[in-house]
Amino acid sequence: MDLFEAIHGRRSVRKYKKEPISKETLEKIAEAGKWAASARAEYPWRFVVITEPERLKSLAAIAGTHGKFLADAGAAIVVASKDAKYYIEDGAAATQNMLLAAYALGVGTCWVAGDKKDYCPQVLEFVRAPAGYRLVSIISCGIPGEKPVKIKPENRDVIIWDTF
Repeated sequence: MDLFEAIHGRRSVRKYKKEPISKETLEKIAEAGKWAASARAEYPWRFVVITEPERLKSLAAIAGTHGKFLADAGAAIVVASKDAKYYIEDGAAATQNMLLAAYALGVGTCWVAGDKKDYCPQVLEFVRAPAGYRLVSIISCGIPGEKPVKIKPENRDVIIWDTF
């Protein structure tokens, strides 16, 4: 798949078919995260891949209304980062790479917020993250059970040349 096709086609998917995702596919998705840009080449992120249905249901309960659909996902990827100076930027770049890679591989995803959410400490405890780690995101992954349509703004509405 062409990069721009992935960028233009990717949408947040919150409904999934009851089908597993292969370990090989999940490794490819996580590897795409590994190749993200990282300030000062710190690569502070770690990706915890969860595939056990009962653990996915538990994670969904922790995330509450923000991530209730995790219970029906085929997998979730918890993006945790060492508390480095640019952990949020690095982790966000890794998350976006994984969203695009998943789409290119036919896997639907949704970025569940992390960092400032009240459930962050519980998620980090749930995955047994070492002290000093921050939650950047949770990515739900599954075979899409829906094809969301979202109209994006026109270029003229978001691109400004030279000055605001």
